[in-house]
Formats: sequence, structure tokens, C-alpha cells
Amino acid sequence: MSKDKQIRTTPLYQMHLDAGAKMVPFAGYEMPVSYPLGIKKEHNHTREKAGLFDVSHMGQIRLVGANAKKALESLVPVDIIDLPLMKLRYALFTNKSGGVMDDLMVTNLGDEELFLVVNAGCKNADFDHLQSTIGDDCKIEFLKDAALLALQGPSSYKVLSEIMPSINEMTFMTAKKVAINGIECLITRSGYTGEDGFEISLPAKDSEELAKLLLSNKEVEWVGLGARDSLRLEAGLSLYGHELDTNHSPVESSLSWALSKIRRAGGEREGNYLGSETIMNHLDEGSETKVVGLQPEGRMPVRDGATIEDELGNKVGKVTSGGFGPSINRPIAIARLQKSYIENNSKLFAIVRDKKIAVEIVSLPFVKQNYYRG
Repeated sequence: MSKDKQIRTTPLYQMHLDAGAKMVPFAGYEMPVSYPLGIKKEHNHTREKAGLFDVSHMGQIRLVGANAKKALESLVPVDIIDLPLMKLRYALFTNKSGGVMDDLMVTNLGDEELFLVVNAGCKNADFDHLQSTIGDDCKIEFLKDAALLALQGPSSYKVLSEIMPSINEMTFMTAKKVAINGIECLITRSGYTGEDGFEISLPAKDSEELAKLLLSNKEVEWVGLGARDSLRLEAGLSLYGHELDTNHSPVESSLSWALSKIRRAGGEREGNYLGSETIMNHLDEGSETKVVGLQPEGRMPVRDGATIEDELGNKVGKVTSGGFGPSINRPIAIARLQKSYIENNSKLFAIVRDKKIAVEIVSLPFVKQNYYRG
């Protein structure tokens, strides 16, 4: 979005104001960072019951055509051709050097149609990338009049099944088209909190009606961007622009698990996407850096951008995401480190306000993920 354009709002902007939300500019939108409940209580409410997030700023894109699957697969290191009907898969747009341009969710809706959800800050560039590379192979449509709601937490299934019983057959990473009170919705059992939950794509004009219906359940509270970030951090989930960027491959960002075997060296459809040579080389020979969890000593949070040093003061990496984990009541962080220091189990320190804070490398996630797999 160019600087001369006004900041945008989602279809639920007035609802956020009415709910007393603290609004902040984010990815070109005026978005709720928190509500009167406060970030910590919103976070804990999502872990214990159900939080409702307005994520309508995200990009929603349809690819339509007989060649849509094959075309999209040429841009991601992921198996799209064999993606089953009404299933979704995590994917990554890569560039010529193997870096990550964005991460996204891809759903196979059948009838030669794919549904993509991409990051808000990248959505215009993603659309241009799709149009310029595979625009001749399939129809690419930006869903500008669509909203997106995320209902997350252990009570989300109970809340949603009361108004739409047919979701009882859904498991993690599956999709279903339903009508709720006459509103046509695409529901996926997915999310960005580490909890069981659902994301609901629907017409913007109907979003307020559905949000009010969900909020009428006493288990549900509005949750803003502040708690969304602390929830995903505890769950060890990557954030574009932090753990992922154009200068590092998925392997360097510890996302090898997301690279389909069929697209790797020796696979039936190996390579043939942007940066595939670099990425497959990193898979085979390893990379110099890796993204890991860090547990800081004490109570002082270690924030994004903090330098990580060894005992001798050598810079060995930096924090990509950091803050406080309300669920475990202590500071947590994710960092990109030189692999040699990880393997040598070196003593490491984060530099915070010119002070050295001892940090320990730990496995991700910090909080157990509770996706419903059936």
C-alpha cells in the first residue's frame, strides 16, 4: 500500500471500538491490539476457553483452473498436486536465492479451485507474484469483500458445534463449506495459537452478524494482536519478518518439516521451484544457521533484535521473537543462531540494555500444541 493511501479498517472496525479496543496501525490497517480485559487475560482466556480474533486484514486469494495445482506447485517447495479435497497445507513462497517471500495456507476446495490465506503485509506482493508467474495458467482472484474470523481455544469446538453441528467430523487441517444462519462460510480447523480452533472465511457484509453470534456465548471473548503474538510465540510458530525472511531458506529457519518429501532430491517431483537448488543443498548438507527456542534466566524479557553472544563476546546470532509467556509465567524467546554454537552446547547470553542475560537453548514449542487430530 502506497504511503498516500489512507490506513484501512476491517469490516468489524466499529465492533472493536464499541468493545473498547485499543487500536494500532498494523500492516496498513487499524487493528485491535487489546481490549479492556488486557493482553495477559486475553491470552489466558484463549488457552482456557475461546478467543475470537478478527484477522480480516489477512489476504484471501482464489486460484481457479485445471492447471491451478500444478501452477502453484511451481512456486512452493510443497506437494500441492496431491493435496486431498478439503484439506489444507502450510506452504512457503520462495525466491530465486531460496529465501522466503511469505508463508501461507493452501486449501483444496475441489472443482479446480485452491484457496490461499497469506500474510497481511505481503498480500499485495504475493498477488503480484502469482499474477506475474502463473497468471497465464490459472485465474487469480483477490477476495476483497471477504472477512476472516479465528475462533481459538479448547472451547472453540463446543461453541461452534452448537450453531453448526456438522463440524463434528472435522479434524486439524481440514476444511468444510457450511451455512450458518444463512451465511455462506468456509471453515478450516486451523489457527495460529497452538490450540484447537477454527478460521472462518465469509462475506464481509455478514461478518458482524457472525461475530455477535459467537460472542453471545459466555465462553468467547474478543482477543487482540497482542495476545495473538504471545500465543503463537509460546506455540513456537514462525512469524514472517521475524523467523522468516527473504535472506534465509526454510531450512535455515528450521522449517525442513514443511518441505514435502516428493519435492526433495530423489522425490517424484523434486525441485523445479524458485530457489530449489539452494534449499535442496541446505537439506542435504545442512545450513550454517538455525532457529531455536531460548529460555532466558530470570524475569527480564529478551525482545526481538537482541544480540546473542558467547562467553568471549562473539556475536553468534540474534533474537527473532521475544517476550513473556503468560501460560508459563516466564520470559521466552526464539532466535536465529549459528549452528556450530548450538551443536557445541556453548554458554550463551542475550544482550539487554548492555546487560548479559544467560539464555538456554530449549526445544520448541514452549507450550504443548493441542490441535485436534481425531
